[in-house]
Amino acid sequence: MIQIRNILVATDFGEAADAALSYGRTLAGTFGATLHVVHVAEDVVMRNAGFGGENYVMLLPDLQRDIEDAATKLLDERLIDNDRPAIPTKSTVLTSIVPAKSIVEYAKKQNIDLIVIGTHGRGGIARLILGSVAERIVRTAPCPVLTVHHPEREFVLPDALVATARA
Repeated sequence: MIQIRNILVATDFGEAADAALSYGRTLAGTFGATLHVVHVAEDVVMRNAGFGGENYVMLLPDLQRDIEDAATKLLDERLIDNDRPAIPTKSTVLTSIVPAKSIVEYAKKQNIDLIVIGTHGRGGIARLILGSVAERIVRTAPCPVLTVHHPEREFVLPDALVATARA
């Protein structure tokens, strides 16, 4: 039997990530797993190191703190769910200029058994130019990765429909 104790959902707060969070919640509830929800905030200090004047560089730490605070607030908003039984949840905001690498490192450190991530499903030139965080995670993750497109295939049903189907 497959034992899943820790599930990581990586989010960029987009629609595909919200769909992935729905899957992650359902899987965590089904397996009795801890749900880790992670957002990687851009490291504006590192991204802008060497650019701009002294005044601009001095503002970067405050800007970084604001970005991380906003991300924490958005994570907290997404984790409020009064309709479901509580599942153990850990939310984390990481700071990096390489999101995929940070997510994979977190997965290794936390002994994650499954990563669930939303994907926009870009192809061709868009993927070549923009890259794909999800693709990099799939290639380098220490565990299985479930990618979710939005709109997703509806096999995660709202709790009310599950209760009705069982009755």
